[in-house]
Amino acid sequence: MVTMTDNQYYLVCFLLLFLTTLLYQFIFNKPLKKLPPSPPTLPVIGHLHLIGPSIHKSLQKLSTQYGPIFNLRIGFAQFIVVSSPSVSTEIFKTHDLSFADHQEIAFSEKIPYGTSGFFSAPYGDYWRFVKKLCNTELLSTGHLERSRAVREKELARFLQNVFESAKRKEVVDLGVELMKLTNNMLCTMTASTSCSEKGDEAERIRKIMKDIFTVGSKVFFGNILGPFGILGFWLFGKQAITEQLKIDEILEGMLKEHEDQIGKKDTQDFIDILLKVYRDGKAEVKMTRSNIKAFLTDLFIGSTGTTSEVILWTITELINHPSVFNKVREEINSVVGSTRLVDESDVENLPYLQAVVKETLRLYPPLPVTTRKCRQNCEIGGFEIPQETVVLINLYVIMRDPELWDNPNEFQPERFLVSSEKQESMKSKHNETFSFLSFGAGRRACPGSKLGLSMVNMAVATMVQCFNWEVVGDGGENQAKVNTEVSKGAFIHKAHPLKCLPIVKFNPFDCVM
Repeated sequence: MVTMTDNQYYLVCFLLLFLTTLLYQFIFNKPLKKLPPSPPTLPVIGHLHLIGPSIHKSLQKLSTQYGPIFNLRIGFAQFIVVSSPSVSTEIFKTHDLSFADHQEIAFSEKIPYGTSGFFSAPYGDYWRFVKKLCNTELLSTGHLERSRAVREKELARFLQNVFESAKRKEVVDLGVELMKLTNNMLCTMTASTSCSEKGDEAERIRKIMKDIFTVGSKVFFGNILGPFGILGFWLFGKQAITEQLKIDEILEGMLKEHEDQIGKKDTQDFIDILLKVYRDGKAEVKMTRSNIKAFLTDLFIGSTGTTSEVILWTITELINHPSVFNKVREEINSVVGSTRLVDESDVENLPYLQAVVKETLRLYPPLPVTTRKCRQNCEIGGFEIPQETVVLINLYVIMRDPELWDNPNEFQPERFLVSSEKQESMKSKHNETFSFLSFGAGRRACPGSKLGLSMVNMAVATMVQCFNWEVVGDGGENQAKVNTEVSKGAFIHKAHPLKCLPIVKFNPFDCVM
């Protein structure tokens, strides 16, 4: 297989763009009369030179110059960028059906069950069927309630590991431990088995998912190379298929284990429910084995990193704001007392905890820029949007809009904890403009938001209830605050690991008789 460094690969991509973009631009690219404004373009790369390491901040800077909706061209790919709550409302509400598709992933038809997934599926019968299945079965309130015990078991395992570290006065890398926690919760809910009970299975799944995402982003570069995008597949396609086959082996083993247990179990996990639909000859839409594997892959990729990252950012802000940390602990103690561990049924009575999590999601959305593809010509913000155009909605900017949020860059959970009268007014204002968009909005909003919020609320609550956290730098020295630098790329991930020495405040396991 031909190997090439990332820099060499992108240089070759640049040269191909140089040789082909001009021809495409002047012969085939005929803009409509009322397209949004656009920054000046370079002949080959379009606006690629305007995009820095942080995509959402680069788009934010451009929006201050060219307005809340503008045109962006990167190679062969044309985008419309939206940075306004009012314009996003037109997309998510007024024209939701017109923007009910995501952009296709380059060469997905060449990768095992690459076109069988739910999250990238075009709006249609299959997508509507699986969305209904998520709402009524997989991610319904009832199923989440029935699966509460498995999440509590994994959370208890996580806490006991931290208690052991505290006893030995060992520093804990919270990013690593929280990734294990969320992955084990998801694995248990999906397959009724904890990945941590299978040795290094959890680490194996995490590594495969990370590799799939990394190589997939390189193949995805084919979307902006037009007819020369096949270069990405020639270089990385074999690796993409190899990684997909690795997860296929794990998923096929899970499916066969569950098929052997049909009729022998009292409770159902995600795989049981999906296999039931798979075997149902009267189901409104036929679900294939590839559909099941693709859905589970989407679930692992979409949840493994994002949930743990939100927990990590929440703990970061709480450590950096001791008064807020203490308020959360005081609220938990007033509701739960001092003899038992907080549980999921307590969360509805912990409004300040919920406000802290919402404020973290506002400042650090799991996906800062989301995409939609226009299914038909329509008008947005006074401009014509051509069919098939991909729209980038900058959620990061919208949730920091100073016209809707006071002190938008400050961590102030109290903004979500106001009097009922003011809360209704704020809720109405934000609903009208779709300004709180941590999980997206409209038909394509994240179906797993309830599960994600539940996992985040519980992890944060128990970490605050049970421990004080002393921040430790890479050199082993204590620090007063956590570094909040964000890593480069398309996501809002911490640039530096959060390493802490846990100090036991309350051990609920010592209270068990």
